[in-house]
Amino acid sequence: MRFDQPPVVRVKPERHGDGPPLEPWLLDVPAVQQVLRDGLDLAPGVTFLVGENGAGKSTLVEAVAMAYGLSPEGGSTQGWHRTRPSESALHNELTLQRGVGTGSWGFFLRAETMHGWYTYQEGVGGHDLHAMSHGESFLEVLRRRFDSPGFYCLDEPEAALSFSSSLTLLRTLHDIAEGGGQVLCATHSPIVASLPGARVLEVGPWGLRETTWDDLDLVHHWRAYLAAPGRYLRHVLADDDDE
Repeated sequence: MRFDQPPVVRVKPERHGDGPPLEPWLLDVPAVQQVLRDGLDLAPGVTFLVGENGAGKSTLVEAVAMAYGLSPEGGSTQGWHRTRPSESALHNELTLQRGVGTGSWGFFLRAETMHGWYTYQEGVGGHDLHAMSHGESFLEVLRRRFDSPGFYCLDEPEAALSFSSSLTLLRTLHDIAEGGGQVLCATHSPIVASLPGARVLEVGPWGLRETTWDDLDLVHHWRAYLAAPGRYLRHVLADDDDE
C-alpha cells in the first residue's frame, strides 16, 4: 500500500516523555544543535547523512529511530531487545510529525549491533543469520525485512558490504522509495550516497547542509585517492622524523 505522505514528515525539537535530561556533550555537536534549534524536515524517499566520524550522523539516526519506537540496537517495531544501553537521551528531546494515514512499520539496521540482534532473532524463532558471513547476513536482512513502505533507519550499512553488495543495497533503497517508503541513512560510502534522487545532507562543523553527491568532501577525497594513492600515503606512512 502506498501512502500520500511519508511515514515521517518532520523531526521537531520538542521534548516528550519522562526520560533523563540531555547529556551536555550533545550540545557541543553542531548538527545536534541545529536539529534542537530548527528541527529537520525529512524528504520522501531517501535522505543520506554524510560526514566525518564524530560529526553526529549516527547520533541523529539513533535518536530518530528511537523517537519512532525502534530499539537502539536495531530491529523492527515488532521487536525490542537491549544488551548494553549506550544510547544518548536525544530521542527524548525530539517528536516526530507522522505522515497522515501512514503505517507504523519500521526497521533500524545498525552495523555495530547487528550481531546481538541476530542472537535475539534466534531466541524468538527467527532465521539463523549467524550461520552466514557478515555481508551475506546483511543481504538476507535486506531481502527479508526491507519489503514494505515503512520507515527505515540505517547506520553505516556499508560496513559489511562489498562493492557489488553495496549496489544491491542501492537497489533495495530505490525500491523502498518507489514503493512509498522512507529511509534515513548515515553513511561513509560514496557508493551508497550516490543513489539518484536522494537528498544528501553533509554533516560537519557547520551542522547540516544540503548538497549534491558531486560536491561532497567524501567524494572529492575518494576520487583524489583512487587517482593517486601515493599523494596520501606519503603523509600517512611517513616516519615522524621525516615530517
